[in-house]
This record gives sequence, C-alpha cells and structure tokens, in this order.
Amino acid sequence: MNIEEFRDYCLLKAGVTEETPFGPETLVFKVGGKIFALTDIDTFGSINLKCDPERAIELREAHDYVLPGYHMSKVHWNTVLIGTGAPESQLRELIDHSYELVRASLPKVVKATLEL
Repeated sequence: MNIEEFRDYCLLKAGVTEETPFGPETLVFKVGGKIFALTDIDTFGSINLKCDPERAIELREAHDYVLPGYHMSKVHWNTVLIGTGAPESQLRELIDHSYELVRASLPKVVKATLEL
C-alpha cells in the first residue's frame, strides 16, 4: 500500500475528512471530528491507528511491525510500520477497525449525520 492508496481507502469511508492539524508533514483522517488514522506525508513509513486495548496487545505480541502508538496513548493506539511485512489486507482491516472504534464512540446526533 502506498500513501495514495491509503488516502483513497480512508476517504471512501462515510464522513471522513482529511486535515493537517499538526503541520504540513502529518496527514490526519477524522470521522466526526475525531482522529482515526495519521501518517507522515513525506515518508509514509508508518500509520498510527486506534485499536481496542486488548487487541492492541495481541497485535504487538504477534507482529514485529505493530508497535505502541508513537506520540499517542500506548493503550489505545498502535503504530503499524509500512513495508515491513504487514499484508495489505491486514492494513485495510486495521484501518477499518480504527474507523469503526472512533465512529462507535461518536454521539448519536453526530452518527446520524454520517452517510452509510
């Protein structure tokens, strides 16, 4: 997966916006105003994704390309290294999981505004 494929995949999801709130080098994807994915635009060496805390631990133990979230809560975020063995299907599934976790946490009124 390259950065264009990552970007396109994230933007396919209902209600997703892309921003650069941390500076022009960090691409951030949000749903309902909350972050579910971010990456460095220039290097695309990793993706930070939200994750269920128990699953986050399991993923880190099972895969050397999944690390505690860089500059994020180590409990709720993972950093997934790109180009180090993570299959594209797994990257897509982890992006989906992150999106769904964040979407599920949104207030009902915000969820109602999202297209399905």
